[in-house]
Amino acid sequence: MLSPRLPSLLVTGAGGQIGSDLVRRLRARHGPDAVLATDLRPLLHTGGPADVLDVRDGDRLHLLCERHAIDTVYHLASLLSATGEQQPHLAWDVNMNGLRHVLEVARERQQRVFWPSSIATFGPTTPRDATPQTTVLEPTTMYGLTKVSGELLCQYYAHKFGVDVRSVRYPGLISSGAPPGGGTTDYAVDMFRAAVRGDRYTCFVGPDTVLPMMYMPDALRGTLALMAAPEDAITVRTSYNFTALSFSAAELASAIRHRVPDFELTYLPDFRQHIADTWPRSVDDGQARSDWGWTPEYDLDGMVADMLARLSPRLHAR
Repeated sequence: MLSPRLPSLLVTGAGGQIGSDLVRRLRARHGPDAVLATDLRPLLHTGGPADVLDVRDGDRLHLLCERHAIDTVYHLASLLSATGEQQPHLAWDVNMNGLRHVLEVARERQQRVFWPSSIATFGPTTPRDATPQTTVLEPTTMYGLTKVSGELLCQYYAHKFGVDVRSVRYPGLISSGAPPGGGTTDYAVDMFRAAVRGDRYTCFVGPDTVLPMMYMPDALRGTLALMAAPEDAITVRTSYNFTALSFSAAELASAIRHRVPDFELTYLPDFRQHIADTWPRSVDDGQARSDWGWTPEYDLDGMVADMLARLSPRLHAR
């Protein structure tokens, strides 16, 4: 049996786009043995303790938390927007029952929890420009439905049981690490990867599609800042609006072409275009800025330069 003194942090969905980067960041900050990385499938070469966890298995989650004396859970495991539309029943099962198990164990063990919401909570009736913190939440996707329900469940556990659960509504996230996992904003990462490989890219949203986005280093820095904030500074127990950039698919392509002049792409919108059309073009994250000092560091040009620099040696080495 593993020593209960090793990890105190547990990350679910650690093999995903956010999880893989977050585990590295947490281990750099707290030490390699301080973070237990878990995922539905075995994780290899994580640089620290790892285990298999289906978040729908509450007993298994409780066992791991007991065994490793977990005091904080970063609960990232979920089915994303595009995948969720293809498997809506599974999306509800994984996203809602997984969160319920995490919150229930946190209640029993007095753990802190980070859980990500999303701009998918918004829908066609939400104001699309400078979307306010408190607004209409009428999503049209199963992923969005689970995020709205999850926000309310987090708030319930915070107010009813005193669970210190914190959340942000992530915009589209752009990372040079793990490949994207089935989200509507994945076109942005796909575009970078195609440009670095020298491939022509077919974009599944139209050129004028504008969505809120964020570079992964900013997302991780903001997430850790939220978790480090004093508990009495947290005034939102559903989920904070959280953003950095807004740009169109064509604007991103142009910024990439500035550094990769021969990059070619065409636009062939599919069902993900209909999802994107229900989401905001920009978000007002003033509450996050005032409560815990959130501010992004990367603009579009800075992000593009860093992404291409990071991806080029990695993809060319394959």
